[in-house]
Order: sequence, then C-alpha cells, then structure tokens
Amino acid sequence: MVAFPFLYQGQRARNKFNWRQLSILIVSAGLIGGPSQAQSVSDQVVSRPPEQGHVAPVLGLGQAYELALANDANLKAARAQATSVAERIEQAKASQLPNVSASATRFFNDLSRTQNNILGVPTTVDERYFSHSQSLQIRQPIYRPALVLNVDQARAQFADAEALYNREAQALGMKVVEAYLQVLLAQESLALLEVQHKLTVQQVASAKKRFEGGAGIRTDIDEAQARLDILEAQQLSATQTRQTAVLQLQLMLQRPVAGVLPLEPGQLQPAAFNAKTVDDWLERAVARSPDLLALQARLEAARIEVRKAQAGHKPTLDAVAQITRSGSENVTSPQSSYINRQVGLQLNVPLYAGGAVQSMVRQALAEQTRLEETIEAVRRDLHIKLQTEWRGVTESTRRMAALEKAVASTELVVQSVQKSYVAGMRTVLDVLNAEQQAQQARRDLAEARLSHVASRLRLLSLTGELDTNAINLAGTWFSSK
Repeated sequence: MVAFPFLYQGQRARNKFNWRQLSILIVSAGLIGGPSQAQSVSDQVVSRPPEQGHVAPVLGLGQAYELALANDANLKAARAQATSVAERIEQAKASQLPNVSASATRFFNDLSRTQNNILGVPTTVDERYFSHSQSLQIRQPIYRPALVLNVDQARAQFADAEALYNREAQALGMKVVEAYLQVLLAQESLALLEVQHKLTVQQVASAKKRFEGGAGIRTDIDEAQARLDILEAQQLSATQTRQTAVLQLQLMLQRPVAGVLPLEPGQLQPAAFNAKTVDDWLERAVARSPDLLALQARLEAARIEVRKAQAGHKPTLDAVAQITRSGSENVTSPQSSYINRQVGLQLNVPLYAGGAVQSMVRQALAEQTRLEETIEAVRRDLHIKLQTEWRGVTESTRRMAALEKAVASTELVVQSVQKSYVAGMRTVLDVLNAEQQAQQARRDLAEARLSHVASRLRLLSLTGELDTNAINLAGTWFSSK
C-alpha cells in the first residue's frame, strides 16, 4: 500500500494524525459565508490558467490514469517481461517437434603409413588426399518427460508474469489516485485560505470602523490583524504545497497539469457502496489478487520443477532417421563414395550422475515449501490490509454523516455569534473562534470524503479490481460543474 499520510487509513492512522500537516495550509480563522463560498473559490483555483508559455489542462481522474498507463516505465517493463516469458511456451513446444539438422565436411588428409616390406625393412608411404561427407538427420522425441513438463512450466511462468503486470497496473492506479487526491486537497486548502483571507480583511476593516466610531476596542483590531498576518504566511506555504503536489502528478504523467477536478459530494453516494464483510473481500482477493495469483503461478512452476527433477532418473527415447554421404580420394580407393541410410530408435538410460539428480529433487522440494509458506504469509497480510481498508470505508461513511451535521451546527453558531457581535454582546475574538470551529468541521468533512474515496479504491486494488473501468467510474465523482 502506498502511503497517503493525510488520508484516513484506519483508527490507528487517524490517531497519529495531529493536523500538523494541514495546519500550515488552513488557519484557524473562520468562514462566514459557508460551503458555497468556499466551493466557488475552489472552482476559481481549479480553473486558474497555467503559467504563460504552458498549455496545461485540468485533468479528471480517468484522464490522469490513461496518461499514466501510456507513460509509466515500470508498467512498460512489466509488459515486456510478460511478452518475453510468453516466448518460453513456444520454445518448450518446439522442443517436442522433430529436429532436422544437416552437416557437411571436407578435409585435406596428410597420411603417413609405415609398414614392412617383404625383406622386413620398414617403408614409409605418404598419402595426401581429400575426404568429404554430408549428413542429414531427423530426430523426433518419443519419450522425454521433461519436455512435456517444460510446456506446463512455461505456461505457469507466463501466468506469473501476467499477474505481475496486473499488480503493477493496480499499483499504478493507486499511485495516480493518491497523487490526484493530494493535488485536490492542496487545491481545497488553498481555496479555503483565500476565502479566509478575504473575510479576515473584512473583519479588520469592521474592527477599525467600530473602533473609530467608539463602539469597539483596540484589542479587536490587533487580534484580527494578527489572524490576517498568519493567513498571508499560510497562503504562501499552501501555494508551495500545491505546486509540489502538482509537480509530483506531472512527473508521473509526463504531462503539464494545471490542476484536478474537485470532488462532487453528491456523486460519491457512500451508502450505495456494498462493503459486505471482510471475509467476502478476502474471498475475492484470494481469487483475483495479483500478488496471490503470481505466487500461486510460481508455486505451480515449482511443483513442475520437482517432477522434472524426478524425471532425471527416467530413460529417454528418440526416433532417428539419418542419411550420410561420404567419399575420399586416397590411393587405395580412388574417388570412392558411400551412402549410408539409418532409421531406428535411440534409447538413453541414466545410470549414475554422482547424486546430482537427488540433489536437484531436494532443492526443488525446498523451493516448493518456501513458496507455500510465502503464499500463507501474503494471505494473512492481505487479510490485515483488507480489514484496514474495509474499516476505512465503513467508518468514514459514518464519519461523513456525523460531520455533515457538525458543519450545519457550527454554521448556525457562526451566524448567532455574528449577530451577537453586531449587537455588541460578543467580541471579534468570539467571532473568529466560532468561525474556527466551523472551519475545522468543514476541513474534517473534506478529509473524511477523500479518505472514503481512497479506501474504496484501495479495496478494489487489493482484490485486483482497480482497472480502467473502476477508475473511470470513480472519475464521475469529480466534476467541474
């Protein structure tokens, strides 16, 4: 799972989150205008034109994923690996077919022959001549267990490569989703800060006007001005954070990006998502998880390797047909030539290999055991991850419902405190504190929604279902209105 520090990842991750990451983006000053004003500013941030000289689009989630698929080097490497492994199947099949070979030779021979003559005296005769031969052989394996097993093993290896490619695609999908949500959170944070800045400027002007009219105090001006100064510093930091998030997305997509589409809460429909139970998700993951499928394919290849090693004790049988033409030009047989035709069977029986076959069997069995235990470990780890993300979906759904009520309640408090401030019963600090409470509720709601999106898509990724269709469907949750 790729780390997404500011999104919900279960109760443990939420407890670790102390708002320090967002505190540099969102000030604890208030929003008088409510969600509609914040959303309008967010739309302005999204539609902000790119820097001069660059034509950068505002991307939807589906568009971002398509660009990532086309440009990700790791995914291309995984596809090439699968293509390479697929050729092993053809090579294994070819080894079972007839093998035809031809050879030809021509030699110059310098022969010294010594023999005794009739008087018993050694006589040496030097002979120089040419010899030649041509041979054509056809060999058809009849019984070779290892050749048949090679085909099955190559298919298992290809299934492994395909699963690894799918795993890379799932990982890329989550990288795009999390980079997309990082940009979106940065956009929303900057939009809220811009609204806060505008409203705080109004608070400073109001406090000065009341002070000049004799109805206010100097402390109200100082407190409002202090909040304004903090906001201006945080706006600079938020702008830099957004630029960094956009740059990370651009590097992933290899394309200039102006921004991303904002989340449309009405399209999210968390209640329509059937979370079922953790066991249901685990059953789906066992059937489709790329990690498990890859390991299961490797286990199958390891089992076949055991059978191949055991086949080292077995004999092999080939059918052989061969025709050989040869000739020489020596003095005893001038310009002689021969044609030899052979058809028959060739049996090879292994008798002793120094214990190598037994050693290979033990090695293959050990590898099989290792993969069986690895699969069990991955299955347990997958169960933990599924439980974490399942809780992230179910708990964020309830959390969103509670925070929607909290946002409505805090907005009523802001309105009441604002009226009391106008009537002279509350101070600027009271107004700012009420707005801070409302702002925190809005911020929590935005984070809960993004956490819900991330957890839903992580569940699909863990079960191997985060494909183009799933991401395009998730893309409908984001809209430029």
